[in-house]
Amino acid sequence: MTLWDSLARDGGRPSGALSDAVRTVSLTALESGSTLGGRLESLRGRSVVLAIPDQLAASLAMIELDGVARRMVLCPAGVAPEHTSHVARTAEADAWVSGAGGEPPSVPVPVHVEACREPQPCAVTRGGGATEWVLLTSGTTGAPKLVVHNLASLLSAFAGCAEELVPGRVWSTFYDVRRYGGLQILLRALLGGSLVLSSPGEPVPSFLDRVAAGGVTHLSGTPSHWRQAVMSGAAQRCAPAYVRLSGEIADQGILDALRAAFPRATVAHAFASTEAGVAFEIRDGKAGFPVTWAGLSVQGVEIDVSRGTLRLRSPGNAQRYLGDALALKDEDGFVNTGDRLELREGRYHFVGRAGGIINVGGLKVHPEEVEAVINAHPAVRMSLVSARRNPISGAVVAADVVLERPVAEGDDAAGASLRQDILAACRDKLAPYKVPAVIHFVPSLKMSASGKLVRPDA
Repeated sequence: MTLWDSLARDGGRPSGALSDAVRTVSLTALESGSTLGGRLESLRGRSVVLAIPDQLAASLAMIELDGVARRMVLCPAGVAPEHTSHVARTAEADAWVSGAGGEPPSVPVPVHVEACREPQPCAVTRGGGATEWVLLTSGTTGAPKLVVHNLASLLSAFAGCAEELVPGRVWSTFYDVRRYGGLQILLRALLGGSLVLSSPGEPVPSFLDRVAAGGVTHLSGTPSHWRQAVMSGAAQRCAPAYVRLSGEIADQGILDALRAAFPRATVAHAFASTEAGVAFEIRDGKAGFPVTWAGLSVQGVEIDVSRGTLRLRSPGNAQRYLGDALALKDEDGFVNTGDRLELREGRYHFVGRAGGIINVGGLKVHPEEVEAVINAHPAVRMSLVSARRNPISGAVVAADVVLERPVAEGDDAAGASLRQDILAACRDKLAPYKVPAVIHFVPSLKMSASGKLVRPDA
């Protein structure tokens, strides 16, 4: 079954619509129209790089290409130009779909199609074969890996789950829908509602105004997205019934902040990755996940923590890396996410990535563990912990901190007092070698195109 078959299931008509800052497109427009200028057949059986900057047009092209293209590579906004040729070569691309009047492909391909912003009337033949969906990993440096899914693995988190696909819901997300987290929301919206899309560079208050105007009921983003929303004061502009966090560690501070901002909403945090798929969703308002889930199959996902990191085996796992000798799954068929865990008070808490450790005189510090303590301080909105070189210990812990209310310029005494208060909280919760040696107050922190904090080691 193709994505289009799923939209028009049981001989019915597709329902719902996609909208962005300037237009709304009903899915019924694809019944007798195409965004591909009548050139859909020229893409049949090909490996297609989908490089449309516009999210709405790209979403419509995904619906059209599933079952037609042999392989569809989702190229999100923000991919460095030097990496697009790597993506095309690795995917063995022989077709390229850009936006109307967009840049030509960076590598020679036999077919180049410019997609329209909205469907144009024409005869179309949907489906015909299976399509590989290829997503890019979201690291902030280095060439991205290409991760191969199929439609079944992408839909596995909610296939057959009536609760996930209730008609009439209006979804929205801070994510780019060409990345795994955003694609999950797009698919939910296509199969059970409508979707309000974000726009690149759109100020958070403007986006949330559109969320409110669009009657959005279900809204998702990374913890960093949500910290920006709460910090800007714009969160109160909308009233979703369901708020979801994923993509980064959801510490208790941000969960409590969202509970306060949306007292009537279900606040859920989910673990998912491009390679492993969706693992689980937690709705009890607490950071981490219950110890009783380890070693079990939860929501169809087998969870293993025996090696100190989270390993997952499920129908939602990707099939493989494309053009990469690195194995995606281990000898037991699990995907090792590389996310380290610590057991505290009956729950496993995420403490950071295996590759992001700060070495302080031979002792290991996970930046995210320190950030969780700093972020719990009532004066702090968000923080980023990193290593600073030290001639004695090799490295010390340093923290950049964004405050709820900036200290007045020149008020050194207030700044010093607040630093000492934050350090006191760290000393109370952390081992001495984990306590920051340096705290800088900064106006903002850099976020990647995928909505995550940009870390020096990423």
